[in-house]
Amino acid sequence: MTTTEMFTDFLRNLAIDNSASITSKYEEITSALNKKFRDTESKTTNSLQVGSYGRWTAIKGISDLDMLYIMPSSKWNDYKNGKQSKLLDDTKDAIQARYRKTTVNKDRLVVQVLYNGFMVEVQPVFEQDDGSFKYPDTYNGGCWKITKPREEIKAMKEFVDQKNKNLRKLCKMARAWKNKCGVGMGGLLVDTLAYNFLKSNSDYDNRSTAYYDWLCRDFFKYVSEEPNKDYYLALGSNQRVNVKSKFQRKAKEAYENSLTAIAAGETSSANKKWKKIFGRPFPVAAVQESKSSAYSFRNTEQFIEDLYTVDIRFNVRLECEVSQNGFREALLRNMLARKLKLQSKKKLNFFIADIDVPGEFIIKWKVLNRGAVAEQRDCIRGDIVIDKGFRKKDEKTDFNGEHIVECFVIQNDVVVARDRIDVPIQ
Repeated sequence: MTTTEMFTDFLRNLAIDNSASITSKYEEITSALNKKFRDTESKTTNSLQVGSYGRWTAIKGISDLDMLYIMPSSKWNDYKNGKQSKLLDDTKDAIQARYRKTTVNKDRLVVQVLYNGFMVEVQPVFEQDDGSFKYPDTYNGGCWKITKPREEIKAMKEFVDQKNKNLRKLCKMARAWKNKCGVGMGGLLVDTLAYNFLKSNSDYDNRSTAYYDWLCRDFFKYVSEEPNKDYYLALGSNQRVNVKSKFQRKAKEAYENSLTAIAAGETSSANKKWKKIFGRPFPVAAVQESKSSAYSFRNTEQFIEDLYTVDIRFNVRLECEVSQNGFREALLRNMLARKLKLQSKKKLNFFIADIDVPGEFIIKWKVLNRGAVAEQRDCIRGDIVIDKGFRKKDEKTDFNGEHIVECFVIQNDVVVARDRIDVPIQ
């Protein structure tokens, strides 16, 4: 496949395929709130689609949708003096009364409406004279804060027009990377990094998809070299976008993998290398190079994307202790950093070292074996299994080959965090 064909198909695969359902839910919520606060049942007035969906940078599998409901100005006196929590309660009650079978939760800043496969976070706001909005924050007694989503949407549209529509496409490809590689960052940070990158140079102002391999390569290099910051200023609004955790290491890995993908040219090997960065949405080669195995084996690998929506928003860090004869030798990541391969007969204790996912969730594991020995033994594995409650997975180095261990954190049927370790055994 040519570079143009690869990235055209890639972007096509990222397109949202349930927009009609999303629009329907937005309209239902809007109608319920208009009935409560204005005694009308309009499905479109007084609400604003914001977030990545509103900026047109969302991709297939989006699970966290944002909506502002613009309150009547006449209601300000009812809520202005310390009644932020009451405003969220009234919003929640209005939606729940209209849709009794739908799960509706009140959070610190929003009301969450849970549907099958995605959630709409509704934020009641009061519009200000300058076009910004006051929204309620119920933390520590409550206060009012300012948001400026219209300025972000406007900046996105204007910059998209200046950059041959490459900004939105880069934002979408960056989301595929974060979902595949477990980069826990919010959508506004993704869009802001992509915006800052394209603003910093003019190399891709008029480039087509034929140059998207270089575009991705240079973007990952730019992100990997960013200094550590606590926050960025959002495109358009210049409001603070907090950084949850460092992303530079995974961006550097993506940059290095993009170099090998580009070096592979337009062979089927290039597709495989790009898929290591972007995951299943990146297309397979149109004509696969023939590769027969000397052994008969079952391909038992499962893919998390076939079981759940994947929308990474949080972080989980996987570690592994290597031991033999009851003695700990080292952490696997440290060994890999020193380019040391594992010998056989080692015990591997994979465990979750850090996790920042709030609330309730479940953890699942995947262990995949690759190589001639795995095929000979009919031991590809790759099945996805639930954690037994200890947040760990015990394995051992039985035979040579490339092995992969992944963990997935699942909340409300959405994979919200993931991590993996490659395990080379010789």
